[in-house]
Amino acid sequence: MHELITRLMEEGPVITDGAWGTELINRGLKKRECPELWNIKHPDRVAEIPGLYVASGSQVVLTNTFGANRFILEKHDLADKVREINAAGVRISKKAAGDKACVFASIGPSGKLIIMKQVSADELEDAFSEQAQACAEAGADAIVIETMIDITEALAAISAAKKTGLPVVANMVFDAGIDKDRTMMGNPPEEMVEKFANAGVDVIGSNCGKGIEGFVPICQRMRAATDLPLWMKANAGIPEIVKGETVYHTTPDQFADFVPELINAGANFIGGCCGTNPDFIAAVKAKIK
Repeated sequence: MHELITRLMEEGPVITDGAWGTELINRGLKKRECPELWNIKHPDRVAEIPGLYVASGSQVVLTNTFGANRFILEKHDLADKVREINAAGVRISKKAAGDKACVFASIGPSGKLIIMKQVSADELEDAFSEQAQACAEAGADAIVIETMIDITEALAAISAAKKTGLPVVANMVFDAGIDKDRTMMGNPPEEMVEKFANAGVDVIGSNCGKGIEGFVPICQRMRAATDLPLWMKANAGIPEIVKGETVYHTTPDQFADFVPELINAGANFIGGCCGTNPDFIAAVKAKIK
């Protein structure tokens, strides 16, 4: 295990951050607008997000680089700005975190499907390498691969991230199947754990897809399959569309009520995904304390 991960876990569960996408929307991000371009156009607004998370208790904050790979950016005619956008995202979070939190650079899916022959695994690894290297050069402390639905794509991202020499966290979404315990491609947690561990990740986990109560059994199954640290970032429940707006009904206190169960299930890194905000992180911190 990487020394940084060991050091972070010395005093118990590590508090990560909450959502970025919904927080950017709250700050004026429009539909079909490129969130990552805000690193260049509106850095001050982006900086508010990690700054508030750190103030609320986050020991790890991510970066506004989730979709900053060449395949996503080319949809916005920004494929030539991969390095600039990723570097800017890392710098923004680093400045906001100061010496109070570590910065883990976010890498999300490519938006391409290998199973549909839209892209090859080698092409994905090349694109993720470009992104990961840009984040590493800008000073990221680690790489977080998140919201993956295809193990093959996730493994390509892991391989790319490991080339940087930084610690690597890898997550998948489990919200499919009768019991909502499989990836969209049908993979159970145990299969993911085995393949990710063999690929050499430092931390394994899950994010997005459902509310925190659904993460407890997923975490239990992962812990039964590995001794590696586990990373869990749940949504603020399942959203509903109310008068054209996406609404999450879980409150910060309701979310935090499940934190002890998640810790007992084996979670080492705990934060929030879609619909969560700094109030959720403050509630998680209070519950852990």
